[in-house]
Amino acid sequence: MELLAGKIAVGFIVGVLIGLTGVGGGVLLLPVLIFGLRVPAIVAVGSDALFNFFTKIPASLLHLKKGTVRRKVVIALAVGSVPGSILGVELLVRIRHVYGEGVNNFIKMAVGVLLIVIPFLLLFQKHIEEKVANRPPTMKGFAGMAGIGLIGGFLVGMTSVGSGSIIMMLLLLFYSFPPKINVGTDIVHAVVLTGVTSMMHWRLHNVDPGLVVSLLIGSIPGGLLGSHLATRVPMLWLRRILCALLLITGARMLWPAF
Repeated sequence: MELLAGKIAVGFIVGVLIGLTGVGGGVLLLPVLIFGLRVPAIVAVGSDALFNFFTKIPASLLHLKKGTVRRKVVIALAVGSVPGSILGVELLVRIRHVYGEGVNNFIKMAVGVLLIVIPFLLLFQKHIEEKVANRPPTMKGFAGMAGIGLIGGFLVGMTSVGSGSIIMMLLLLFYSFPPKINVGTDIVHAVVLTGVTSMMHWRLHNVDPGLVVSLLIGSIPGGLLGSHLATRVPMLWLRRILCALLLITGARMLWPAF
């Protein structure tokens, strides 16, 4: 019973932080699952992907209703991200086949790198947005978007991290979509990507359904509370503190390798 309450509490805290900061659930939840709840890394990745799939559905429906989604961009990204995700999951399968439980150490290292890269991107996101606000697109065409999807999909297949942060930043750097369109398009694509990824991990028995349900029970009210508090707390400093914690966690994950 205590373990169940702990999982629900984790979901609630992550939900609050997502609502407050807009930082993706994968970046926030995965380290807690691995270090806090001691979930094997490969099961944490599969469970986190399924958790992200369910948590992004309400926001994606809202963006579709508001018309802040470029459907053609979603399709172009998915053309790259779906095979990218398959490649990422397949890589984990091969590593587990050769090294057994060593796959968990590989995942920790990959996540550690992302937890160092992503906070830097988040810290400079506002600066990047200002730089590219009035700039014409520097990458055009279906192939470029599919390439972005391929990179993001591969990372999500391996780590469940990047469906929001990495892909949205690449869209921001190479295409000049308005912020609302960028966010809405990215969220709808993330539903497709995390849906495919979680399905593949489910088939490989890398998902803990009970864990996912417990996290969702906590995250739904947590997300509502976080969204309510978002206008009442110093967002800039909260985001900086959160990025610092992610950097420390990333360094902690990489430490054994050195």
